[in-house]
Order: sequence, then C-alpha cells, then structure tokens
Amino acid sequence: MIDEQPEMSVGQYPRVDRVNPIGRAISSVLEVGREILARRGFGVSPEGSGPQALINSCRQLLLHRGEASGLALASEIRSAYNMLDPAGRKEFFQALATEFAVDSNEIHAAAAHYAQSSDDVALARLVKAVEAPRIKLFRRINMAPEGTATLVAMRGHLMTFLAENPALRAVDQDMKHTFISWFNKGFLEMRRIDWGSPAVVLEKIIKYEAVHEINGWEDLRSRLQPDRLCYAFFHPAMPNDPLVFVEIALTQGVARRVGPLLTRPRQMIPPDKMDTVVFYSISNCHPGLAGVSFGNFLLKHVVEEIHREIPGIKQFVTLSPIPGFIRWLGSEDLSHLLDDGTQAIVTEVLSAAGDFSPGDPTGETAQTLMKLCAHYLYESRLGGLALDPVARFHLGNGASLHQLNWAADLSGKGLRQSAGMMVNYLYDLERIELNHDEYFDQSKIAASKSLRKML
Repeated sequence: MIDEQPEMSVGQYPRVDRVNPIGRAISSVLEVGREILARRGFGVSPEGSGPQALINSCRQLLLHRGEASGLALASEIRSAYNMLDPAGRKEFFQALATEFAVDSNEIHAAAAHYAQSSDDVALARLVKAVEAPRIKLFRRINMAPEGTATLVAMRGHLMTFLAENPALRAVDQDMKHTFISWFNKGFLEMRRIDWGSPAVVLEKIIKYEAVHEINGWEDLRSRLQPDRLCYAFFHPAMPNDPLVFVEIALTQGVARRVGPLLTRPRQMIPPDKMDTVVFYSISNCHPGLAGVSFGNFLLKHVVEEIHREIPGIKQFVTLSPIPGFIRWLGSEDLSHLLDDGTQAIVTEVLSAAGDFSPGDPTGETAQTLMKLCAHYLYESRLGGLALDPVARFHLGNGASLHQLNWAADLSGKGLRQSAGMMVNYLYDLERIELNHDEYFDQSKIAASKSLRKML
C-alpha cells in the first residue's frame, strides 16, 4: 500500500473502479453455495483452517459436482490457503506432490490397454491417467473469485521451497504448464497506464516496480507526465493486477544515464524534438508467473503502438541494467583477459562493491571494466545464449547491443551489480526478426561496430 498521497484538487485523484454486474452475480451464487455446504457439513472445518483441513477440502472439491456448492468450496479453499503460515504451506505442497500426484499403476494399465486397443476410448483413458489430480484441483480452485491470483501467488510461495525439496518440482511444472495455457498472449490486454488509471492499478505499479524504485505518488506522477509512457499487460481474471509493465521516456537522442530520466521536476522536451523511445524499466510483477513469457510480446506491441501514434520517433532503445556483470567478474577465471595491472583493478572493484566510485570515463579503470563488460555481454554464453539475463531477454527479442555507458547508474544497486554501467539495446524495426532468428538459430549476437571494437 501507499503511505503518502500528494495534495490534489477535485478530479485529480486516481479513479476507483466499482463492482461490475458479473461480480454481483458470482457473489449471489456463492451465497447459495455456502448455504448448501453448511447444510451438508462440507467445507473447511470451523474449528480451524490449517493445512490438514485445507487438504481435506481439496479432496472434497475433486469429488464435487454441484456448480454453486463447488464454487463456494473453491472460495473457502482459496481463503484457507491465504491463512497458512510458511510451515502450513510447505505441508500443503507436500500433499500436492504425493496424494494429488499421478497413479503410476493406472498409467501402466492404461498404456497396456492402449497398446492392445488403440481406439479413442483407450486413448482418453491414457490421457486421463497421465494428468495429475492436482491439475484438476487447480482448475477448480480457479473457479473462485480471485482464484487465479491465489494460484499465481501459490506458485510464488512454492518456488521458495524447491531448493530444499526437489520432490516439489513436479508440482511446480504442473502449475507452470497450466499457467502457460491460461496466460496465453491471446488472452492478454495491453493498456496504457496514466494518471487516470484506477487507483488500485497505480498502487500496484508502485509496488511492483523492480528496476528503479518509485518513491510514492509524486514520483509516480512524474513518470506519467506527457514525456513519459507506461504500458502493461492484464489478464481478464486479474483485471486490475498488471502482469508485466514497461516504463518509457520520450527523449531527444539516446539516453546514456538513468538519473536524468528519473529526476523530478525536469524540463520537458518539446514534442517536435522527441525522436527516441527509451525503455528504461520493465518489471515482471508476479514470481509465480516465472517461465511464462509475455514481456517480449509487450515490448513488440508497444513498439508498434508508438510507431503508429508518434510518427516523429526514429529509434527505439533501452537503457538497461547489467545485473550479472560483477558476479561474473568474481566467479570466472579471467586470466586470459587480464594482466597484473588489470587484475589489480578487478580486485579493487570486487572489494569495493557498492562503495565503488566510477571516476573518469577515460581512465584505466573505466576502460578496463568497459572492455570486460563488452566481453561479458557479447562472448559469455549459457547454452548458446547470452549469460546475462537482461541481455538474454532483449537479444532474444531481436534487439542488438548498441553501446555501453559508464557511470550510468550511480545507485547502490547499480554500483553493486555492474560498477554503475548500463547498456543500450537497439530495436531496429527492419532487423528485429532477422536478429531474433540468427540469435536462436546460430547463437549470433547482433552488436554495433563501436561495441565490437571494445572486445
């Protein structure tokens, strides 16, 4: 939630959405369903809503066939899950991994039957056998109001237990594959976020910003001025909860430092001087949707939208962090790239961490680190793709490495992760598809001549 709100005159406050008719209809069905559950003695027990009570309700939901009572039971399960502490969540996830897993005996029997009689009935039996009951459970929980949001949060919680309990990875994979279907790009809606957007949406933009923190309402308002744009993807089941959003600056020329983009107040560039779109922040809002890719679709949609609406725009670039650079410096054997002098520079940078001072861009420290960073972005690979996660995202979208910028992000986070350096990726509309294909088919990274000269 937001702790402070600026003084605003009437008409300036963010708009608040009202309950829609569909929501009222669902609430009415829920009330009937709860009465049915109460008469039958079903649902989460009134004396407690711990993990065992929740697991028992999940068993009931899998067997349930009534629409109103099933909706009410799914709603109770959603509420009960949200009351669990971490220990209770872990117990619940372990039950999903064991009790609600596939029956291997049934799979073998169905496979043997299909081998003997390869008809549609045998195939249907085999398909049913290989689907874990928990997948059906997820679909039924999804019926409840806010069920989708609860399941997304549930996977986010689940992921925190995977390292210590690998047996839960099967549950994670089932949830991920389910979400890939539910969050197909055909269901997503792109919206422009502005000061007239609902207050609940604006609050979430502040909360979810993952690259450059938004410090309250006035800071958000500054990022929604006429020379700034924000677009987000939404899903019909989570209409006021963005999935991913991108923040954009309209500038004259390519931005090399993030500070001026975030400064407030600032001098506005006249609209006829704006020739460049700078994507300076893209935030995935829900850990539970990790691996469900739609950030790339958002950028492509935004490029098309702006290209159509603002004909004076000539180039699309990012001003991106380099989150893995310092970690790479400290973990890789770089002896083939360093001599005694440059090794001393690297040692000094690693020991300074967030207290590093970038200094003169023409100095030996700057030149050494920029050459190493160019090597990191262009040469270092993981499975044939760029090692840096942000580079992997933009290069996979068809962008090219454009230029490295010294002392571009002087925040503590920027200094710790990349010694204050940032990089511009260029989205050349005529080469996006070619770059994309060459990157994935040939592991070829598109880069400017100036950046390649640094290698």
